[in-house]
Amino acid sequence: MPDQILSLKPVVLAVPGRGDDLQVRVSAPAAGSGLPVIVFAHGYGQAMDSYDPLVDHWAANGFVVVQPTFLDSATLGLTPADPRYPTIWRTRIDDLERVIEDLGTIVAAVPGLAGRVDPERLAVAGHSWGGQSVGMLLGARVIGPDGQPGEDRTDHRVKAGVLLATTGLGGDDLVPFAKENFAFMSPDFTQLKTPTLVIAGDDDQSALSTRGPDWFTDVYRLSPGARSLVTVFGGRHSLGGIHAYQAADTTDESPERVDLVRRTSTAFLRTELGIDTTAWDAAIATAGAAGRIDSGKQ
Repeated sequence: MPDQILSLKPVVLAVPGRGDDLQVRVSAPAAGSGLPVIVFAHGYGQAMDSYDPLVDHWAANGFVVVQPTFLDSATLGLTPADPRYPTIWRTRIDDLERVIEDLGTIVAAVPGLAGRVDPERLAVAGHSWGGQSVGMLLGARVIGPDGQPGEDRTDHRVKAGVLLATTGLGGDDLVPFAKENFAFMSPDFTQLKTPTLVIAGDDDQSALSTRGPDWFTDVYRLSPGARSLVTVFGGRHSLGGIHAYQAADTTDESPERVDLVRRTSTAFLRTELGIDTTAWDAAIATAGAAGRIDSGKQ
């Protein structure tokens, strides 16, 4: 019988100057103690109640998952005319830090969860723009107009990360529209040292990049912390449909692809957070036909 989970939304955090309070959803196992935490960052336009295929699996396998809604969410209706819009990418990182700072308050808001969480076992995960956001906490930086890596937002409380369909290098690898409008899409991965799993689809062709699907593997190739790569065969940007059950916008819908993402991310975090040291090796041995795992990068 599947483990029961509970979910509560919204937990509201007041953030003066943000313009909207920060709302989060918490999903957790109904039983158990010493529970590790995943702070999850959604992709563009999504919200705290997205990504149930992932979140339900993580919670059923012993994780507390905290999902903030960022200012770009379609649920908030911000337009490019809003003065906050150009700096949403920075606000996303501030929001993630606020969630980590206020983790005790968030946990206490969920009936029966207080005292069951181990905040020292903290991971971050993100899809698409969410991967760029959490990548900053793992050690990635944004290259500024002077060509140099910008502010270091590494959070050493974070012990592991999962980057799902996360954008690659900027510069000439971006189409003109992306160069003009998305200055934050110029990452430097050389200081991303936190243990990280990269998951990418081999059919994910971004309209923002001049390159092919290998663009989404840059962080694996170029960061010292990303030592494992899961390639999802036939996977496009939704990696089989991780953002919602039966989503009409999923062009690569596949329960097998979603299952690969769920199984490998869970196993990686269980090993890196010291819960089960054999989980990741077992995942490598049983990857299945939906994808390939490269690990042990030198």
